[in-house]
Amino acid sequence: MSLIVQKYGGTSVGTIERIEAVAEKIVGFRERGDDVVVVVSAMSGETNRLIGLAGEINDEPSPREMDVLVSTGEQVTIALLSMALQKRGYDARSYTGSQVRILTDSSHSKARIQEIDAHRMEHDLSKGRVVVVAGFQGSDENGNITTLGRGGSDTTAVALAAALTADECQIYTDVDGVYTTDPRVVEGARRLDQITFEEMLEMASQGSKVLQIRAVEFAGKYKVPLRVLSSFEEGSGTLITLEEDDDMEKPIVSGIAFNRDEAKLTIRGIPDVPGIASRVLGAVGRANIEVDVIVQNVAQDNTASLTFTVHRNEMTKAQDVLESVAKELGATTVEADANIAKVALVGVGMRSHAGVAATMFEALAKDNINIQMISTSEIKITVVIDERYLELAVRGLHSAFELADADTEEK
Repeated sequence: MSLIVQKYGGTSVGTIERIEAVAEKIVGFRERGDDVVVVVSAMSGETNRLIGLAGEINDEPSPREMDVLVSTGEQVTIALLSMALQKRGYDARSYTGSQVRILTDSSHSKARIQEIDAHRMEHDLSKGRVVVVAGFQGSDENGNITTLGRGGSDTTAVALAAALTADECQIYTDVDGVYTTDPRVVEGARRLDQITFEEMLEMASQGSKVLQIRAVEFAGKYKVPLRVLSSFEEGSGTLITLEEDDDMEKPIVSGIAFNRDEAKLTIRGIPDVPGIASRVLGAVGRANIEVDVIVQNVAQDNTASLTFTVHRNEMTKAQDVLESVAKELGATTVEADANIAKVALVGVGMRSHAGVAATMFEALAKDNINIQMISTSEIKITVVIDERYLELAVRGLHSAFELADADTEEK
């Protein structure tokens, strides 16, 4: 008998029929003797509907009241799923984040979990109940409802698994695992049986939408075995683990991640003196804008240019910050480009193999794709390119590193 934490996303519980199907799946685990804690998201589209309602009243609603509003979506789902389980003869009990006592800080819409009280869940499990918890939410020390940000249900599930020392945390979604790249872009993309936390974290940070980054970080920190599975078809999915696959034929590159939601900003003609990057990026950081790839170039006239990427939604805000900084520093120009994309090779095999970057650059050159920026880590190489060449680049790299299924001929 195992203790399993399962998470079902919005598409998995998007209709009453799908909620009934989830209940049947949970019953299957109970019948084989497993204890089950279930974390659910709001029904597909519900969170957007609630946000839309708020927008009809106020263009800039209070973050506290927004958390109160959007957290109701999960409350509907936990009640319906518990009813479906009870109809099947299984005792189930639903809890909101505050009822379980998922304690967070007070950062509304992007709260971080500080502590979880597992006593209620452990008591219910000892009585043979299925525990159904609302994902994405908690409460601060003053009892205010907080939310963890989009995709936060993944983090809730992993955090509960860590608190309960679960045998496995299973993330059920609309895909049947983690692929070498997006199958919608590359027909021959292959599902991975196993991937390390380190690789998954890099894949998630570079644009893979299968798992939320914070959930992967949490799982790695607390050593929670994590598995991605499909809600709609049977299969073993992809196991995300600390252990590296010891298969001697393991590929150098495990996957290719990409992100279209990027923008590039450049400030030119800044003084080439110590501390200048700190002044520029410090101003961006104080505006609560996250920066990713950074490149600095020095000109012969003792000036420099600094280029970095941000989320596309933050481009205008970042540009305003740079314009202000440019006046202070006497910079010549500030440029912004929203027509870029980021492509990354990820694989622990890079640690022990030379020539990966050369192969990557050769493949891009073959397709006449210009590289605008390059960033590397021990297991990742990221390039910034023109967005219109994104899919061509991904297909070319997937082929160059022979990541496709052996029996699939890529078009």
